Amino acid sequence: MTSSDSTSAGKKITTHTLQAKKMRGEPITMLTGYDYSTAVALDRSGIDGILVGDSLGMVVLGYENTLPVTMQEMIHHCCAVARGARRAHLVADLPFMTYQGSTSEALRNAGSLMKKGGMDAVKLEGGRERAAAVKAIVSAGIPVMGHLGLTPQSVHQLGGWRVQGKSSAAARRLIEDAMILEDAGCYAVVLEAVPVEVAGLVTRRLSIPTIGIGAGAACDGQVLVVHDLLGLFDRFTPGFVKKYANLCSEMQRAFEEYIGEVRERRFPAPEHSHTMDAQEFRDLVREIEMLESGSEADDKLPSRFH
Repeated sequence: MTSSDSTSAGKKITTHTLQAKKMRGEPITMLTGYDYSTAVALDRSGIDGILVGDSLGMVVLGYENTLPVTMQEMIHHCCAVARGARRAHLVADLPFMTYQGSTSEALRNAGSLMKKGGMDAVKLEGGRERAAAVKAIVSAGIPVMGHLGLTPQSVHQLGGWRVQGKSSAAARRLIEDAMILEDAGCYAVVLEAVPVEVAGLVTRRLSIPTIGIGAGAACDGQVLVVHDLLGLFDRFTPGFVKKYANLCSEMQRAFEEYIGEVRERRFPAPEHSHTMDAQEFRDLVREIEMLESGSEADDKLPSRFH
């Protein structure tokens, strides 16, 4: 069955589906999603995967970076996405400091994203230093997606939002880390902000899919933050992003039009209002007028009707 057949039939996308796509040389499509409505639209579009990324901290919650995001916030958004998407493969980020401390903590939190959040897999950042955590999570039956290159949770250690793997030594370490993650049990690896040449080397050396974000076309698939793609996040736009819409400007235009129509009393118009049966309304007015005139005064009625 081809991917188009799978999409039309509504078959659930799994880790095996993604692996088969790599084997066929068929690109994998993924976008982030953080709420029910977006998840519904993404699922209906035929997207392969939805990543409930900790990027929600920046584009939804307004944090300066991803570091403040909590497990509670992740689970909240995971549940919303899981309610909206039935076919797409659902992956959730483990937030900062929910897996770095110990393998037992990593396993417990990964389990929460699956059990409480309704996810199909989890994603964590880092290479060889995360191998033990990956093995523990995978051994519990939880699929793990790795993340190498620019790892946002390490933004302070990396010295900012910088391209990674530009020197031969750094690139060699990144390639080694990718192979270590595969050996540890990862079913896919995200490569963020790495040179296209390095991403190509990693992709050719791994038997599992690579998902690129700012890593060029040689990867097995691509992922973007949906708010960047739609032009909804205007604080900054990474250079590797292509905007397919500018919804922030369109939303502002719609809001301004609404404000203007309300102020000019052009909204709501008659077609946006509910009406009452004419006779019922005449009876109501007559009763109110009688009460206000005092002809049917009643101590139980509000004083304004007396």
